[in-house]
Amino acid sequence: MAEAFRGEIHQSVDRKARVSIPAAFRRILDADDPQKGDKNGARLYMVYGGKSRRFVECYSKSGADALAARIEAMELGSPERDRAERDLISRSVMVEIEPDGRIVLPQKVREKMGFLGNDIATNGGEAVFAGATNRFKLYRTEVYEAEQAEEDEDDTDPLTLVGRAARSG
Repeated sequence: MAEAFRGEIHQSVDRKARVSIPAAFRRILDADDPQKGDKNGARLYMVYGGKSRRFVECYSKSGADALAARIEAMELGSPERDRAERDLISRSVMVEIEPDGRIVLPQKVREKMGFLGNDIATNGGEAVFAGATNRFKLYRTEVYEAEQAEEDEDDTDPLTLVGRAARSG
């Protein structure tokens, strides 16, 4: 991966469950997928597994391959590998970015994000693309804002967390 996914970008989700991938994120996805998909668009791997997760984790082609390689390095048949395979590989979907920069959110992704039933068909909605270095997280806006409010209640300076990780690593 040449660049990191950075920032939080709000995008509208239309009544057909289509959303535009932010241009900066598309550039990274495109660079990380030199072979492209069937329609010559970059592929996006969307992980909707994990009961406690209230977001969909999204990877570029090379990011998804790196994640799969880390899982393959785990002990075959171990409960940890089985869970990782189930939640991060089986419960994922690949979509190809259309020439106009949009994707249609697959049904399982919509369910994970909380766009249920006629809700999206009637009103559409809004999603947040939250950069996380080698991947990004896709949230329904209301969920993202609630999570951010919860996490920001402590007084921890995030730079101290990075410093701790560097010392322990």
